[in-house]
Amino acid sequence: MASLRDIKKKIDATKKTSQITKAMNMVSASKLRKVEKQFKAFQPIKAKIKELLEHVLSTNPESSHPLLNEREIKKIGYILVTSDRGLAGPYNSQILKYFDSLIKNDSHDFVVGTIGYKAYSYCKKNKYPLLNTESINSRDDIRFIDFQAMSRAFIKLYLDRQVDKIVIIYSDYVNTLTQIVREEVLLPIKDLVKSNKMVSDYIFEPSVEEVVNQLLPIYLENTLYGLILDAKTAEHASRMTAMKNATDNAKEIIRKQNLIYNRARQAQITIELTDIIGGANAVN
Repeated sequence: MASLRDIKKKIDATKKTSQITKAMNMVSASKLRKVEKQFKAFQPIKAKIKELLEHVLSTNPESSHPLLNEREIKKIGYILVTSDRGLAGPYNSQILKYFDSLIKNDSHDFVVGTIGYKAYSYCKKNKYPLLNTESINSRDDIRFIDFQAMSRAFIKLYLDRQVDKIVIIYSDYVNTLTQIVREEVLLPIKDLVKSNKMVSDYIFEPSVEEVVNQLLPIYLENTLYGLILDAKTAEHASRMTAMKNATDNAKEIIRKQNLIYNRARQAQITIELTDIIGGANAVN
């Protein structure tokens, strides 16, 4: 059995750990509220851009665009969204396992663009073909410009027919306890439905095709931004839950160690009393 001093040290160390995890839980809860508000506020903007694009496309039902057209798949581009740091429960591991199972069951060539250091280091370690030569940070205060270069690089690859499909893999925020890994096809764009509203009386300058050429990349970049906001919300929720579980586990360890300490202390007192009584009897 460990000595009383060792048990006491373990209790003190666990208490300090519990204080740290509790603080991290509170920080993650604060960040979660902030990014969730940002995510919800962005949805009307995304919906309006989509609506505008659908109206413009309805002017010419027969119109087509390379970003809208499906073609034979020879090479796939993946965008992998993880966090920069750990201590987020199964958040990162679930995404990476899902990606591994996806490429193992698919015979197509692929290239990966990563957002978040965990994804970058994992792909580099496994020698997967990377689009970005350095890690693109997934910081808490998400900024559109952080991943704009990569999104435009993927669009160029698609237009140049170097990749035939672009898929993003991320963790979708359902609630604070549930986050689900999802894959979503970014290119070709499939979720646009041509509107029934008549906008043919409008005059487009310079032309409808030019407007569509400008709007489609904007819509795609905004879709990616919305998904990354969703992933960041899921990250904070997962980290908050993980830190709460860690705090609860630490409290349970402290409770058990206190029981062990009290029993050991009682046993030591009993031995001391026995020695005293035995000594007194010997004198008498």
